[in-house]
Amino acid sequence: MRPIRVVHSPAHAGHDPESFIRAGRFAPSPECPERAHRLFAAVEKAGYEIVPPQDHGMDAIAAVHPPDYLDFLQNGLAEWQKLPDAGPNIVPNMHPGRHMQARPQAIVGKAGYYMADTGCPIGPGTWGAVASSAQVALTAADLVLGGDDAAYALCRPPGHHAYGDQAGGFCFLNNVAIAAQYMRGKTDRVAILDVDVHHGNGTQGIFYDRGDVLFCSLHGEPSVFYPYYAGYGDERGTGAGEGFNLNLPQAPGTADDAYLQAMATALQAIKDFAPGYLLVSLGLDAQENDPLGILSITTQGFSRMAADISALGLPTLIVQEGGYLCDEIEDNLLAFLSGFEAAR
Repeated sequence: MRPIRVVHSPAHAGHDPESFIRAGRFAPSPECPERAHRLFAAVEKAGYEIVPPQDHGMDAIAAVHPPDYLDFLQNGLAEWQKLPDAGPNIVPNMHPGRHMQARPQAIVGKAGYYMADTGCPIGPGTWGAVASSAQVALTAADLVLGGDDAAYALCRPPGHHAYGDQAGGFCFLNNVAIAAQYMRGKTDRVAILDVDVHHGNGTQGIFYDRGDVLFCSLHGEPSVFYPYYAGYGDERGTGAGEGFNLNLPQAPGTADDAYLQAMATALQAIKDFAPGYLLVSLGLDAQENDPLGILSITTQGFSRMAADISALGLPTLIVQEGGYLCDEIEDNLLAFLSGFEAAR
């Protein structure tokens, strides 16, 4: 196996949220540039080849995200700044809720319509960062399509909570969905395995009615954990997608052995699906000391997880999702990458 190549762009640092609302209080945002700085430093020090992203334009992004949403992400801040005494970032103060569905024209209303929560403020550098993050994923996809056994897209901001037309959970463009749709153009079927501690609700939503993209997710029990409103075991897909969505919620405190046993169910589903390519939404926040997590995966657990995924023998695109500042974050990433390589 050729050593995994890493795609990354420093443009991610343009998105630097000032704060984060947690339990009704303002706190520093955990989705900060330092996350990617530390992950990048780790792979660079370990000797991984770093590849800059190539500009694929907007076609692959627009294949997943509709024009009105992309217009909001790119141009909404200019409208927002025309409000009297506007803050420097778009942060919604209301959302439509389950009894209201209309799309408004006023920017305050559009903010709530296109943003699921307050965790994804849009500032002056946000669009450049999120567009670059998508290009990182697409460039890493090119490496796999070109014959690499695996590639790692060090994306920031993350993407798996973004629906086609809605940001949320630190996510704006759904990097793994964009890459999956792009790779789908080269094969009949692709599979996505999401191992972030938070359910990839946006990715699920994008492919929920499709039978050509299998989505499997292991995540913290959503009845007590973000995103709360999706990620339950009875969500199996709809229409042509029925049976091609597999959620495996994990109880708080789930540790390595139980987690890997559950993941075996997802890996068998992927094997049965026989995709041309596998994409992994890699969240390092399932780790026992992650500040936003509720599971108890060890650093060695990430190595074991990667080895089991690698054993499928599929060309694999690894896309960075969550994983927040703790002492083990760099070790968790390196354990996953080295575990994947060793198993090949």
